[in-house]
Parts: sequence; C-alpha cells; structure tokens
Amino acid sequence: MVTNVTNLSRSGLYDWMAQRVSAVVLAAYVLFLLGFLIFNPGLTYAEWQALFSQNWVRIFSLLTLVALSVHAWVGMWTISTDYLTPMGIGKSATVIRFLFQAVCGLAMFVFFVWGVQILWGV
Repeated sequence: MVTNVTNLSRSGLYDWMAQRVSAVVLAAYVLFLLGFLIFNPGLTYAEWQALFSQNWVRIFSLLTLVALSVHAWVGMWTISTDYLTPMGIGKSATVIRFLFQAVCGLAMFVFFVWGVQILWGV
C-alpha cells in the first residue's frame, strides 16, 4: 500500500487537479512565448531582454516555474509509486522509492532556485 507521506497533497483528486491546472499554466506560457516569437521576427537580444525586464513577464515566468515544479513533482511521484513497488523490484522498494523521490525533489528545488536567480537576477 502506498502512503501519502511524500505526496504533494491530501488525495489523488488534489494531485489530479494540480496536474491539470499546472498544465494549463504551462500551455499558456508556451503560447505566449510562441506568439511573441511569431509577431517579432528578427528578434534581437535587446528586445528579448526588454520583454523579460517587465515585472508582469517575470511574475508570469515565476508562476510558470512553480507550475512546472508542481507538474513535475506529481508526475514523478506517480511514476515512483506505480513502478517502484515491492512486486517490481523486491523488498527494498520503499527505500528505493524514497531515494528516487528525494533526488527528484532536490533536483526540482535546485532548478526552481536557479530559475528564480535567472528571472530576478539575485
């Protein structure tokens, strides 16, 4: 039986909703960037920098970074609980699952902090 100790939220419904909402945010961000690139052919570095120097774009990018982290965590948690099971890999599945989730969580945290540094120039 899988417990909710390392789960993002209280139930599968909340995880399902987090996955869907984060996917919508990610899709909106991709469409925004594609639209900007299509309507600005011959984009220069100065124009790109001017876009990302606006606070609303930084906030939208930060929201997208949070959505990416949530989306990735729910996905990796689901993969680990579905495939790293005692039937699949033996009695050490709990330890392996925990290590897998810890590595994924640490990587997501590092990428999130790195993204904030890039966006806000900290």
